[in-house]
Amino acid sequence: MTQTENKSVAQDTPLVPMEKIVSLCKRRGFVYPNSEIYGGVAGIYDFGPLGVELRNNIRRYWWWSMVQTQDNVVGIEGAIITHPRVWEASGHVENFVDRLVDCKNCKRRFRLDHLPPENAERRKCPVCGGELTEPRTFNLLMETYLGVVEGDKMKTYLRGEACQNIYLDYENVLKSWPLYWLCRERSQSCRQWMPSHSCQPRTVWYSISKACLA
Repeated sequence: MTQTENKSVAQDTPLVPMEKIVSLCKRRGFVYPNSEIYGGVAGIYDFGPLGVELRNNIRRYWWWSMVQTQDNVVGIEGAIITHPRVWEASGHVENFVDRLVDCKNCKRRFRLDHLPPENAERRKCPVCGGELTEPRTFNLLMETYLGVVEGDKMKTYLRGEACQNIYLDYENVLKSWPLYWLCRERSQSCRQWMPSHSCQPRTVWYSISKACLA
């Protein structure tokens, strides 16, 4: 088959709407919307019977191929919560921030630095021309608190980078396992999603608030 014929076949293949794929995965037991009976939460999903088996197979294969078959690689799995100074030192608290504006007319939300300069200056929506709100700060880190007594709780963050604990545990790994060259980690990371019309987590699990990354 020629390259031209390949392009023709690709163009003739009908696109399957994402809603149908999501519906199929739900019916077959791959993924379910979390707490769906109470309305669900955007961007949070549960793995069903087949989904959890598929996920575990992928994780086991990744760990086997990336760690267990390599003589110079060791693995770790870091905690999802770390000391808040970690994220202050890395610059996430100060710089992992977007400034958002909303259109009062069409209700769309935009990052201020993504607006055309004339729209930002005149505070006009680039879609409908409506008036934009004052900029508001949006931090992509997800906040949580450590402690049980009100007033003594310490604010910290769910990890926003999957590889962060590799740097935190580097010295400990080096002391306990000196004959290695690489360190790999499989763990979870969490991020807030900018609630805009373009990237807010809605009905698909490739835009989720919590992910297992490697």
